[in-house]
Amino acid sequence: MLALLLVAVAVALSNFAAAVAIGVSGTDRRLRLRVGVVFGVFEAGMPIVGLLIGHGLAHRLGSSGQILGGVLLVLTGGYTAISALRQEGSPQHADLGTGRLVWTAAALSVDNLVIGFALGAYAVPVLAAALVIGVVSVALSIAGLELGSRLGVALGERAELAGGVVLIVVGVGVGFGVV
Repeated sequence: MLALLLVAVAVALSNFAAAVAIGVSGTDRRLRLRVGVVFGVFEAGMPIVGLLIGHGLAHRLGSSGQILGGVLLVLTGGYTAISALRQEGSPQHADLGTGRLVWTAAALSVDNLVIGFALGAYAVPVLAAALVIGVVSVALSIAGLELGSRLGVALGERAELAGGVVLIVVGVGVGFGVV
């Protein structure tokens, strides 16, 4: 069980970092709940999907899944940063629609497909693992949003730009396997 908890924390760290980036732009209670739930569902669901779609696809994805997730996060962060620069002088606030939220969650969890195979190989109950991974992901995502929100107040009107830059950094980290 300790190994499962450590795996859950390890895969949720990228969610924590991305949640900090989202939180920098400012969040309300509703957005915190949406981010926590969507990130948690993707983090918990991807290992199950990985187990269901077959070892062959996950094996072919291998480290490419990690790189793909990183590229998607860099693109999301770039979009956020460019949007912030275009709106310079306007009041900044979190503008995270459902599409962008799902896109970010999917990018963060692409590498979790392979985890499903590892869980199956080690005879870990997949549903229990998904529950643990999901709960840890939600907890770290909410903590990241709170930290990001506090940083956003300090950054003032540059908060959304900083959030985009953080997403780019997280994407590079995910792509290279650092985060």
